[in-house]
Formats: sequence, C-alpha cells, structure tokens
Amino acid sequence: MSVLDRIGQKLLFSFDPETAHGLSIAALRCGLPAASPPPRDARLEVSVCGLDFPNPLGMAAGYDKNAEVPDALLKLGFGFAEVGTITPLPQPGNPRPRIFRLTADEAVINRLGFNNEGHAAAERRLAARKGRPGIVGVNIGANKDSADRIADYERGVARFAAHASYLTVNISSPNTPGLRNMQAREQLGELLSRVVAARAAASVQPPIFLKIAPDLVEAELEDIAAEVIEKKIDGVVVSNTTLARVGLRSASLAGEAGGLSGKPLFERSTAVLARMRKLLGPQVTIVGVGGVDSAETALEKIRAGADLVQLYTGMIYAGPALPGRIVAGMARFVERERLGSIQDLRDSACERWASKPIS
Repeated sequence: MSVLDRIGQKLLFSFDPETAHGLSIAALRCGLPAASPPPRDARLEVSVCGLDFPNPLGMAAGYDKNAEVPDALLKLGFGFAEVGTITPLPQPGNPRPRIFRLTADEAVINRLGFNNEGHAAAERRLAARKGRPGIVGVNIGANKDSADRIADYERGVARFAAHASYLTVNISSPNTPGLRNMQAREQLGELLSRVVAARAAASVQPPIFLKIAPDLVEAELEDIAAEVIEKKIDGVVVSNTTLARVGLRSASLAGEAGGLSGKPLFERSTAVLARMRKLLGPQVTIVGVGGVDSAETALEKIRAGADLVQLYTGMIYAGPALPGRIVAGMARFVERERLGSIQDLRDSACERWASKPIS
C-alpha cells in the first residue's frame, strides 16, 4: 500500500464498517480517489459470452448495491463491475450492526440481508449511463418477504436485461432465510427455466450467470452443474461468502452470524471453483471470487479454472489502488512467462485444486 492508501485506510477504519462503506461510495461519486489504472494490455483481454473484457479482474457484487458508481470503479482499473444485489422492492436489510472487520484475518463477516433501494432506483441510474463504455453486470435477488421468490428473479431479468452487460442470479447469500435452499436441484431447475424464459421474452438477451455458495458438498455441486448445462446457463460465479469459521484468529468476532469473506475464503472457494470446472467442462464461463487480494491469488483462480475473477474484501484492506496493482502484476506475469494470452493459463492447476478437501 502507498502512504496515501494507508492514510485513507486509517481514516476509514476509524469509522464503523457500514459508515466507512458509505463514505467510500460517496468518495467515488465525487471523483475520489484519483487512481491511475494500468495501460491496457491485449494479452489480458478475455472474450467470453459475447463480451470482450479488457482484463479479467472485476468488482464483485455487494459493494455498489444500488448501481451508484460502476463507472468510477472501472476507472480504478477493473475490467468490469457488478452492481447489486438488487431486489424488486426496496428493503432495509437486517438490523445493525451487521458488518464486522476481522482485521487479523483480513476478512469481513456481514449479515446485511440484501439491503438496497430496489429495482426502480437502480434502473434509473443504469439507464442514465446508456452509451457509456465498460462492462457492468447486474446481480439480482429476491425480497426477504416475497410470496414468490422465483417471480422476483423474473422481474429482475425483465427490468435489467436492457441495461446489463450480463445478469447474475444470486441464490447463495446466507443472510436471507431459506435463499440457499434454491440451490437444491428441483427448485434450481424451476428457477433457471423461468429465468431463461424471462430473458427470451426481453428485448435484449444478456448472458446469465448463477452465483453459488462455497458451502456445498460434492452431490450438490453435481446437481447444480447438471442444471446449468441442461438449462444452458452461460456462467457460474464461484462463490459467495461462507458460513465456515475454520482457523480464524479474530476469536472475539468469529461467532458473529453471517457470511465470511476475504483471505480465509480463498482455499475453499478455489477448490469449489476447480470442482465446478471439471463438472461443467471447458465451455461454461466461470467467475472466481473469494480471497483475491493480489496478482498471485487472481492468477491462481485462473489456474484453477476461472475465466474471470472478482474481489471486494481485498480492497477494504489494500486500498483503491489494488485493482490497478493486480492488473499490472498480471501484465508482468504474462510478459515474464511469454504467454500470448492470460487465457492460456486457465485450468493449468485445476486437477490440483479439485483434489483439495472442501469440508
């Protein structure tokens, strides 16, 4: 981290995590911080699902929940940004406090519960950026008290298909009661069928990704892969936060309810990623998320089978210059290894990661 990054982190860490998050969004909205993204390198470009990503690093959903600053995020060096999770109706989420920094572990536990301003507010902002360059995905979810959660996802597809580079169906948050049950095969099959039908009825048909949890056993991964292939879903995002608390040093906070993200999630999420690559085969796009905080961890996700990678928690601890540093590090790597494309690296460690235990 630079001196300025350290000063900025110290300032933000003087606030509670949710206030700090709001301040960071406000800063980006005002054009701060002024980061210098690395020069574009053709060897880092990734083409999947009909989209041409300038580099494989993206901002994960959960940071820009209301689609307020996607363009500012792209200016930090990200190759793409994913906004949301957005639900049809505004909802406040769970009671505060609901975000906890586990500083010794470079991790975060959150139990936010899809707090967001709803479809209408996000759609206004996304419609206003029409014509601007950059890949912006929209992560859609269901309201906590919805009588028909699948219908909420259909509404999300209908509302954002014309505004999203791609759509991510998020059924893997641990903070909405019962949501992860939608990963079970029968419910998942119905969800994906109805989502695909909603896309077919829209005026624009963006790619659809499915975001899954890292806390799945082998049989559950097999069922998900089978449904993804059968329903012709374009990609899978691996993974959301974990309920596991293995090996944490922040003992006083480890018992907080919610999903754990950051450095401790790297091993589990990468092992699940590799298993999904083996189950899905080479054609389905995979986005690797969980514990990415350096060029090395981003590259390892690609070795394990990811086409693209995302981060969020890593930037909390490393500052807004992190995406630029990671992309520059990737460029140095492909130069040093004389790779024609970063995509040449994919799957080179898939077998090794797929053999690691995930329990």
